Amino acid sequence: MTRKIRIVDVFTEKPLSGNQLAVVLDAKGMPIKLMQRIAREMNFSETTFVLPPKDPANAARVRIFTPHKEMPFAGHPTIGTAWVLADEGLVPKDAKGFALEENVGLVPVRRDASMFWMTHPPLTFGEVFPHAQVAKAIGVGESDIVGNVPAQIVSTGIPFLFVALRDAAAVDAAEIDAAAFGSVPGKNALAVFLFAGVGGDRLYSRCLGLDIAEDPATGSASGPLGAYAVKYGLVERAPKVEIVSEQGTKMGRQSFVHIELAYDDDDADIPSRIEVGGSVMPVLSGSLSDFAK
Repeated sequence: MTRKIRIVDVFTEKPLSGNQLAVVLDAKGMPIKLMQRIAREMNFSETTFVLPPKDPANAARVRIFTPHKEMPFAGHPTIGTAWVLADEGLVPKDAKGFALEENVGLVPVRRDASMFWMTHPPLTFGEVFPHAQVAKAIGVGESDIVGNVPAQIVSTGIPFLFVALRDAAAVDAAEIDAAAFGSVPGKNALAVFLFAGVGGDRLYSRCLGLDIAEDPATGSASGPLGAYAVKYGLVERAPKVEIVSEQGTKMGRQSFVHIELAYDDDDADIPSRIEVGGSVMPVLSGSLSDFAK
């Protein structure tokens, strides 16, 4: 049987920018090894496979693969897949929200006009690394790192090492030193997320790693990014915080990730709710060959 595939750009209002995503519909019965091979063939940062939900109250079960491995959870695949399900009529037209079953658990999504939003799993703050060690790993001077903000691993299911830099120029100048980088986050973080404040509630960001050299828009990191920026005073705390993170610009795929945080307690480091959202643009619709032949 052939299977329908959609390619969309996520976290953008302009096609051929944002973060690319391939969505394979009706993946029921597809072997995991074949899913991984298709993801490698697509060669995007992630490809998703839509399966029947285990609980019919949910919209779908979604498996997410990079070209190298399966992921428990990811941001732009969740939002892009939610958009495709809605565009294909696989969720009711009047549904304002629904849940996707991912390996991390249930991920709620909601629709707000042209944008889709996802709710992050619970957040944790983790290990802190010395600025000198981090600076060497990302190819910047130690003075480029904001001095009173720790380089720290933060996660809502996928750990990232967050580093606050003094300005957008320092963010753009960063370059991974593979040998030095391996000694910093080791197996504790997927990638390093660099950012700088560029005024008010706007951040300029890049996500660099080893498996994928640079990611144009990282929804799974952007929720923790918001909480990290508020915790260390880089964005003003309020009961409701709204942030826009510009990412992917240096690599030619400009993206805008919207972040919303809710704080029930003025002194809490952990938000009571973390959401990221963005727009999705359709690019291609087609079918995969029958690989069973």
